[in-house]
Parts: sequence; structure tokens; C-alpha cells
Amino acid sequence: MEWYIGDVKIPNQFVLAPMAGVCNEAFRLLCKEMGAGLIMAEMVSDKAIGFQNEKTLKMTKVNSLEHPISMQIFGADIESLVKAAKYIDEFSDADIIDINMGCPVNKVAKKAKAGSSLLLDPDKVYEVTKAVVEAVKKPVTVKIRIGWDENHINAVTNAKMIEKAGAKAITVHGRTRNQFYSGKANYDVIKEVVEAVKIPVVGNGDVVDIESAKRLLATGCKAIAIGRGSLGNPFIFRELTSYFLEGKEIARPSKEEIYNTIIRHHDMLKNLKGEHLAMLEMRNHTSWYLKGMPNSSQIRGQICRLTSFEEVKKVLKEYLDINE
Repeated sequence: MEWYIGDVKIPNQFVLAPMAGVCNEAFRLLCKEMGAGLIMAEMVSDKAIGFQNEKTLKMTKVNSLEHPISMQIFGADIESLVKAAKYIDEFSDADIIDINMGCPVNKVAKKAKAGSSLLLDPDKVYEVTKAVVEAVKKPVTVKIRIGWDENHINAVTNAKMIEKAGAKAITVHGRTRNQFYSGKANYDVIKEVVEAVKIPVVGNGDVVDIESAKRLLATGCKAIAIGRGSLGNPFIFRELTSYFLEGKEIARPSKEEIYNTIIRHHDMLKNLKGEHLAMLEMRNHTSWYLKGMPNSSQIRGQICRLTSFEEVKKVLKEYLDINE
């Protein structure tokens, strides 16, 4: 099941997709431990790197346990993107540099004219990719969406431009920019991209379990990137690797394992960011961990109002019936 991005060996087909505000070192390590073959860091701004923003530069640091890992940058100005890519090439231990051309949020796509707005101009897609590829030694990849809207579905054209520019792989999210995360991912277009280029294609969108992973892999994509399906569920990587690599279906995590994972996630975030920020982030993460459990909506709402993690632990123990 191993494959390569340039000279970087990826041990399996399951990739943690980059998610802003989520894919910090703590969450990445949890997913890595569960079996993710490649983990992607949350995107960083080329401008922020250029301005030597301390918080952003810290986000480019990599734990030695995370390899292989991809660092994602976004921007629209070629000179600024190249400068950021060169910084990561020289000062970050990341194995791969990824260019985000898929982010749909307004402040990136419209205000900054970056992310998915680039998809409207295949020539610029080529120019941006080529400039970054030629500026760095690390392999370069690009993440795109299938298009801007249903009238501008041009993933195949953009993918060919990206390949021509020298990128080593492409990730394709099966939605348009205007869909954001609504509706269903279009796997047919991902299949068309797979058939149009020779470099590896990573499919992305709507993978939440074994069956959905099967459907996306049926497009012929080399690997699948999992984003929202991993929120509160790093266990998905263990389940997929067990099934696809070993032919075994394993049980979902027990309440005890979910509880212990939440505690560990908090402790890792605390070490990374301090107690205050760890608590703020864990209110969201804990809600995701509990999503889908019986009568969890009230508990999730209660946790989001708490101000200390000791209070969160107390609520969790009672709800999950944990005895320590």
C-alpha cells in the first residue's frame, strides 16, 4: 500500500487533511499514532511567514514523530508564496510543501484572492505551482477543489496545469468552492482527474467510515484525505488501516478509550499551547468526540460553557460512566 510523493515514501493510503484551527501538533500526533500514513499541518499564510510572525513560524515546526508530514501554505502573490516556500524548505523539517488552492472561506478566497479563487485562472495555477517547484528542493503538491461553482468545474484542466508545472501529487476535494462543505462530494470528477494525469491523486470529501472510503478509492485515486471525518474520531485511521491493510474490521472505541483519548488530547494541547488555549480548543474537540452518542447534545452544550478542564472531566465521567 506504500506510495511516493517525489522521493518521500508514504506508508499507506490514508492522509489527515489539513484543517485550520485543528491540525496542530497534538491532533496530528493522535492521528499518526492511529495509523495515518501522511499528516498535513494546518495551512499557514505566505504573508505571515514573510513578516516573520512568531505564531506562524511556530506552526511550521515539526515533531520528529510526525514524519512524513506536509506543510501547507496559501497565498496569491507568486513572489510571496515563493518566499514562504523557501522558508519552509530551509527551516522546517516538513517533508512536503503543499499549496492550498482549495480553501473556500471568504477571507482567503475572496479577500486575499487566494485558496480556491486561483481555480478560476488555470494559467495562474500553472505559474504559481511552477514558481514554487523551481524554488525549493522538497516535493511540492497542490490541493484543489473541482471548480469554483457548478458552471466552472475545471479540475481536469487545473490538474493538468499542476502536473505540467512539476508538482508531485494533487489532492482533489470533490466539491466546488460555492458548495463549501454542503451537498455531496463529486467522485466522478475526481475519477476524471485520476484518468487525466500521471502523478498521484489524493481524493478528498465525505469519507467517514470503511464504506465511504471504498467508494472514494474506487475512483482509482492513490490515497484518500480525511478531514471532517476525523474530528473527534482519530480512530478512523486505525479502522481503515486495519481493514484495508490487514483485512480486519475492528470494533469502535469503547467509552473508556474515548475518555482517555480526550484526556490525552487535552494534555498534549496543554503542553503545546498552555492551559487557557487548550481548554478553549478542547471544548470543541470534546463535543466532536461525543457527537452521535445517545443524548449527547445536552452534555455537549454543557461542556461548551465550562471554564476548567477538571469540570469537563467530571461531566465526562458521569456521562460516560467512567470509574477511576
